[in-house]
Amino acid sequence: MPVTKLRALSGLLALAAATVFTWWAWLGRDTTKTLDPETGNYSGPYTTAQVAGAVLTLAVLLIAAVLLRVPALPAAAVMTVAFTAAWTAQAAGEDETGLYLVGTFLVLAGMTAGTTVVALITARLRRPAT
Repeated sequence: MPVTKLRALSGLLALAAATVFTWWAWLGRDTTKTLDPETGNYSGPYTTAQVAGAVLTLAVLLIAAVLLRVPALPAAAVMTVAFTAAWTAQAAGEDETGLYLVGTFLVLAGMTAGTTVVALITARLRRPAT
């Protein structure tokens, strides 16, 4: 296997592992829902700060990967699949209604859009001006 392909594959595997770790660090350990005493409604388990922290961490990881010459669109795809799979595995284990599949599609759509835009912009800015 040529060095460039091996380097790209190594970068993609590292990105996948870092993505799953990011999910676990920011969101995966929190499964507690909060009861609002006034309305009686449950919310959570995530706070806005947790989701924002996860999104910012993922953006930094993806930008770093693309700047380190990991191919942009494969990096976006690997990150999307890794995060969606991690989220879905936990949600499926906790949901009794089957509605976690709706969340899976929303996470997949959001990750696809976000990672594609970030990866393409980063790749474009990485290229020298001609």
